[in-house]
Amino acid sequence: MRALVLAFLMAAAGLGWADEAVLMTGQSLYLPIYSHLLYGNRAVAGKPGIYPLSVMVSLRNTDPRLPIRLLSARYYNTDGKLLREYLASPRVLPPLGTLELFVERNDLTGGSGANFIIGWQADSPVNAPIVEAVHADVTGNRTLSFITSARPIK
Repeated sequence: MRALVLAFLMAAAGLGWADEAVLMTGQSLYLPIYSHLLYGNRAVAGKPGIYPLSVMVSLRNTDPRLPIRLLSARYYNTDGKLLREYLASPRVLPPLGTLELFVERNDLTGGSGANFIIGWQADSPVNAPIVEAVHADVTGNRTLSFITSARPIK
């Protein structure tokens, strides 16, 4: 019986059921972005085709009680070069509030290895925000979409 309970707890932990929310006062997040995908066979020039995508970055305050402060949203290209800062100044995100940033489909400057570095802070320990990017192309009767998620970095 004890082995069965232990196996269930291990499985639940693997599925995120036993995870406890960790409260914190800030962090830096790395969010992978694909401003375009490479596809198909190499053309005569030796390069594959480029499929451009629009990207909506969603920054969500998951804390139901307290605001968070978004400090920066820096967009880097495949070579690690800073392209732009999306936040001109820190922005307060109210409890359960969301901020959306947008990279246009015709902006290929980021490349297939682009990324955002998002910085946030809170005055008191809060639930960490969820930061995701929805990549999409809707053309005629064809739709392509997928999501990438941010990860904490030091």
